[in-house]
Amino acid sequence: MQIVRTVAELREAVAAFRADGGTVALVPTMGALHAGHIALVTEAKARATHVVVSIFVNPTQFGPNEDFDAYPRREAADARLLEEAGVAILWAPTVDAMYPDGFATTISVAGITAGLDGAARPGHFDGVATVVAKLFAQVRPDVALFGEKDYQQLAVIRRMAIDLDTGVEVVGVPTQRDDDGLALSSRNAYLAPEERQAARALPRALGEAAGAIEGGADVAEALVVARRRLVDAGFDPIDYVALCDAATLEPIERLDRPARLLAAARLGRTRLIDNLQVTPPEA
Repeated sequence: MQIVRTVAELREAVAAFRADGGTVALVPTMGALHAGHIALVTEAKARATHVVVSIFVNPTQFGPNEDFDAYPRREAADARLLEEAGVAILWAPTVDAMYPDGFATTISVAGITAGLDGAARPGHFDGVATVVAKLFAQVRPDVALFGEKDYQQLAVIRRMAIDLDTGVEVVGVPTQRDDDGLALSSRNAYLAPEERQAARALPRALGEAAGAIEGGADVAEALVVARRRLVDAGFDPIDYVALCDAATLEPIERLDRPARLLAAARLGRTRLIDNLQVTPPEA
């Protein structure tokens, strides 16, 4: 596996793949890799002949009071995992390489960023869309893989890729979970042991609410019950628990189309997000 740190080196390596008739898949990450990331790599290998994984803790998607400085960084361990997984290139740029002196461009995706994390974390998705657009321009992949755990992020990137005519196929990969149901996340490392136990309430509350809604329960009532479950488990504050249109992420009050049940809440100093598919009854 090559570890590449400049755009010139990256383009040279990718050009060599193309010269041999190869296809390229990109898996963007912020490092601190776990089994969820390796699932993305596995899917990437099934869709292209060469896999590029980026590790870049992107400062522009963190707010002023968020965890940029504390975000786990362990490139050496991550590189070993990626090499074992058969990745061709680890693209590990510095902040200066990604945002050189004078950088002045931001990409903003309207509409789909208005609610949920877009409301809770102002400016977050501008940072996400900008860095992913740069990664697409640098790597020029045929396909890019993202986890469904960050469902709104996936929706934003899909919209951006279409709107900017990137030609990149954006693929969502189902959320990977621990045995107790908690979605795998690099931020789970922040949880104290007792918080880790309490965190199980998040997928459980969403699962109960999704089942109730699919069974015909009132949506508003099911969401209230889910919030109460999270409060009882010690989550505070709760940014949102919402049922949204699966494509547009507009809130919906009844299950009359494919939907997504999404939640974000803080447990101690750790902010956790999760979501589940909710399927309407057949007409």
